[in-house]
Amino acid sequence: MATTQLLPPTPEVKGTMGSERKSWLEQTVLGVFIVVPLIAVAAIVPVMWGWGLHWRDVVIAGVFYVITGFGITVGFHRYFTHGSFRAKRPLRIALGIMGSLAVEGPLIRWVADHRKHHQFSDTEGDPHSPWAYGESVRGLTRGLYHAHVGWLFDEEQTPAKKYAPDLLADPDVVKISRHFPTWVAVSTLLPPLLGGLWSMSWQGALSAFFWATLVRIALLHHVTWSVNSICHVVGNRPFKSRDRSGNVWWLAILSFGESWHNLHHADPTSARHGVLRGQIDTSARLIWMFEKLGWASNVRWPDAKRLDARRAT
Repeated sequence: MATTQLLPPTPEVKGTMGSERKSWLEQTVLGVFIVVPLIAVAAIVPVMWGWGLHWRDVVIAGVFYVITGFGITVGFHRYFTHGSFRAKRPLRIALGIMGSLAVEGPLIRWVADHRKHHQFSDTEGDPHSPWAYGESVRGLTRGLYHAHVGWLFDEEQTPAKKYAPDLLADPDVVKISRHFPTWVAVSTLLPPLLGGLWSMSWQGALSAFFWATLVRIALLHHVTWSVNSICHVVGNRPFKSRDRSGNVWWLAILSFGESWHNLHHADPTSARHGVLRGQIDTSARLIWMFEKLGWASNVRWPDAKRLDARRAT
């Protein structure tokens, strides 16, 4: 069956419709935070061969990965973007800071980009569809790169006033988003500080900086971006959606349940993405814990009737 080929916006269209533009400094910093962690990951093997990996690095990196990962999945995504539940003010602030520590951009901008993605998912206007350049091998290769990291360098910036007016009206959220450079500094420098104090050595600080800062940030970035790229190309689709979102099981643990992407696009406000047997969704479990503790309410859990109405024939 023929499908409509999506084309990138022409230069004449760039910057129209109330869009904003990123500064050259912001794009430079973004490039540094993409390239440097990638270089760190590429150096993992020789580094391990040379002076190894200490278990304290694993602990520090693991703790920061879990905190920042849930900050993105439960905080930035399911709460701030889709309103899957209501959170009391302390939890709302904590989730905003946790997600900001993932170094994936300011909170309000992240939400605006993702809401635009859902409005135009896999059609013209989607900020990061892997099908933007057609279905040929060359086009899909180019599209996968664009969906994974290329779109981050687009000069056009999603207008927050259009896609996130509710967040702009929240003083706590505005403050968290405005202080994004502070959260970047904390996420970058706190691991080596902990590693240095734990080992009482500069070597321990450098080791923690490598593993718990650079490698941890790179891993979480590419897991997040894989949901944008891989989960819109491969995977089974048991639920009806107007795009090509699929379930990728081997990403489920590292993405905290985000790679059960098909149900998410079929029912975006659902607090649980992994709804079928065997689909582990740790983000949903954390929301369940928040609800039991009284920190979260009005959780939009999926029910059988709602799921049946969305099942693919």
